[in-house]
Amino acid sequence: MLFWWWHGHPDLSTQQVFYHNRMNLWSILVAFLALAVGIYFIPSPIDPEPFVFEGPPPALEGPLALNRRLQRGRRLFLGQLKGPESFTADQEGNVYTGTVDGKLWRIHRDTLAFITQMGQNVPECGTNVDYEPVCGRPHGLRLDQDGQLIVADSYLGLFKVDPMSGEKTLLLSSKDGCDGIPFGFLNGLELSRNGTVFFTDSSTKWGRRHVRYEVIETNHLGRLLSYDPETGHVQTLLHSLFMPNGIALSPEEDFIILAETSIGRVSRYWLKGPEVGKKETLINNMPGYPDNIRLSDRGTFLVGLNTIRFHGRLLAPFLDLIGPFPAIKRLMTKLIPLSWYNLLLPMYGLILELSPEGEILDSLHDPNGSLTWTISDVFQHGGLYYLGNTDLPFLPVLEDWG
Repeated sequence: MLFWWWHGHPDLSTQQVFYHNRMNLWSILVAFLALAVGIYFIPSPIDPEPFVFEGPPPALEGPLALNRRLQRGRRLFLGQLKGPESFTADQEGNVYTGTVDGKLWRIHRDTLAFITQMGQNVPECGTNVDYEPVCGRPHGLRLDQDGQLIVADSYLGLFKVDPMSGEKTLLLSSKDGCDGIPFGFLNGLELSRNGTVFFTDSSTKWGRRHVRYEVIETNHLGRLLSYDPETGHVQTLLHSLFMPNGIALSPEEDFIILAETSIGRVSRYWLKGPEVGKKETLINNMPGYPDNIRLSDRGTFLVGLNTIRFHGRLLAPFLDLIGPFPAIKRLMTKLIPLSWYNLLLPMYGLILELSPEGEILDSLHDPNGSLTWTISDVFQHGGLYYLGNTDLPFLPVLEDWG
């Protein structure tokens, strides 16, 4: 190009050619600097903190060895259920779940029945995440001893819902929250035999529709709380948690297992005994990011991994790479639209089975997502395993643990 430009202008001297090229380079440099300065002064949506995992992800060997056992299932209600997040069941065999459009559903065998809308039922529900605060988004749900659904809606609060009539009763408003702090992202939920409701508020800053920001920011603004339905008293049991998510009670209800999703950790919180009130790490540096946790009929804990954390051939996992560098996190969130982060998520399904002490006993893999991926719940019922997810348009059911 330079040769053509020079010879196409025979009246220009070598000095003039050099001058014009230098001016072009300066123009490019000035434009680049102006762009860089402009980007620098764009406010970042996040205020990230550095975080370093304690080591590389564990090797896929032993109980983590690669297999395809998670592929032995089927997909139900294709196009009818989007993001069935969590499950509970009654003695008649009905299974209940909530979806991204803010709706609660009853499943009986292969039939589906609508129960109620948690928020307002507008046409945009389930199609635009910006409408989630209007439509509602049911996450954790359980049945109490009276056969009523207790539901943690991520935006609206804690509810009691009649599973037959759909009548809703607000127990705790997200606006009221606890200790003067509103609930920002209600998520996991568990009921004790005496009716106490344990639940998590994943973030006092980011709502569910901004969960990617919550993970990248790696803050510790989450809480574990309890609610007494007899007295209406709500209290904070733990604070400063890294995106607390799913919870499960031990068979004796002497401790709670708690997932801290954004840092790949499962912890234990003691409710009874000499360690009451103490939190301890059960398993860290996991091969993925844990979501809900459920007690199996074997007395073990089943953990769905929302996203895997595997070491690539050349590079460490993405969040491992950017974790120590808040400046890179800020730059990313300035330049990359929130919806684009889904492109980074591998279609790989993984479930872990943990002992009460946090030992990995078994794992089920779906390496190419032929049945499912982004697993939010593993609910064992009636010889089947109902597999939750965050926004896939079907309900995967595993027919055999193996």
